[in-house]
Formats: sequence, structure tokens, C-alpha cells
Amino acid sequence: MDTAQRTPTPADLETISRQLGRPARDVVEIGARCVCGNPLVATTAPRLGNGIPFPTTFYLTHPVITSAVSRLEAAGVMTEMTARLEQDGQLAAAYRRAHEDYLRSRDEIGQRTGVGSVPEIAGVSAGGMPSRVKCLHVLVGHSLAAGPGVNPLGDEALERIAEWWTKDRCYCAGAWDETGPAPSRDLSRHTKTQGLSEAELEAKRAERRAAREAGEAAEEEGQA
Repeated sequence: MDTAQRTPTPADLETISRQLGRPARDVVEIGARCVCGNPLVATTAPRLGNGIPFPTTFYLTHPVITSAVSRLEAAGVMTEMTARLEQDGQLAAAYRRAHEDYLRSRDEIGQRTGVGSVPEIAGVSAGGMPSRVKCLHVLVGHSLAAGPGVNPLGDEALERIAEWWTKDRCYCAGAWDETGPAPSRDLSRHTKTQGLSEAELEAKRAERRAAREAGEAAEEEGQA
């Protein structure tokens, strides 16, 4: 995909917000597009605007694909794939190369978009790479963004959802709500930390740790 196609437009960001049901957050590029031009994958900054490191670079957004991949996960495909990684040396080596490609791509995107490096997630990719499979959505997002032949298990998952989605057709009609304004309020857990400094973020983390420890102590006392 060339630079012009990667650059997100206001219309792209609105579409992603509608696809996700929340405002698009820290989208720096469009990783892959439908044949009609709508976003399939949002390329997300390796550090969010609130300072939080974000390892999932290629974020699958299209509801039809995400639903299809969820069917595979519900069918136990991740467990099956992880077992094969333990038994098939060639597959494991190819999957490790996919992990290395993910890291390289994230670093390049960080540099290209001015976000820079994120030491907190150095060496950490996503989706369970390089040794297991814990999120097929991540692997499919990587395959769509990188193209075939890079992530073997992402490519395989794309083949296995062909009953519900294929890249040569548009499935956008009716896939998300286009009535009324796009979502403008983020209800995710990151909302309360938007705009905080690193010191304020650490204070929030300390508060959560203290609350959790207090709850555990109270539970132990109740069991005594």
C-alpha cells in the first residue's frame, strides 16, 4: 500500500469509530483497506496519546472480519495452532520470523510517524508471538497489513474464514451503524487516563494496586 493510501483521512477515522463503536484513538495509518476503500486494519501508534505503551500495532476494525475470526477462536483454533507450534519446527521458525517482522514494522511506524521508540514494549510483539497463539485477531490484522507470506498463522486464519469473508469482496453494507453522529465518547478503560502525565499515571497505578491489595487482605481476613 502506498503512502497516500496509508494516510488516514477524516472519513477513515469516522468509519473506524463507527466500526468499533467508540472514537478512533491514535490511528496513525490505515494498515489495510477493503476493495471498496474502507479501513480493515487501523495502524495504531506504539504509544497512545495518554502515554500508555500500545504493542498491538495492527488493529483489526472491520466487524465482519472480527466476527469471523471470533468464530475460529470459539472453535478452539488457537489451542490447536499453539500445539502445532510445539511440534512443527518449520512452522515455529516462520512464526518467529513473523514476530520479528511485527517488531520491525512497529519500530518503523514509530519513527515514520514521529512517535519514536517505546522501550517498555521492546522485544514484545502481540497475539502470543513468537511461541503461542493467544489472539487470532492480531495475527489476521498483521497478515492483512503485511501481505501474504509473512505471518503463517494469520494467513491460515484468513483462509479458514473464507466462508464468511474474503479480500476480493466488499462486506461493508450494513456492517456498522451509519445513522446519526459517529461515536464521540470513549467508554474504554483508557478514558480516565487520557492526558495525564507519567507521574499522574503512576499515581493511578499505585491507587489501583493499593485497592487490590486492600481487597485481598479483607478477603483473607473474612476467611480466617
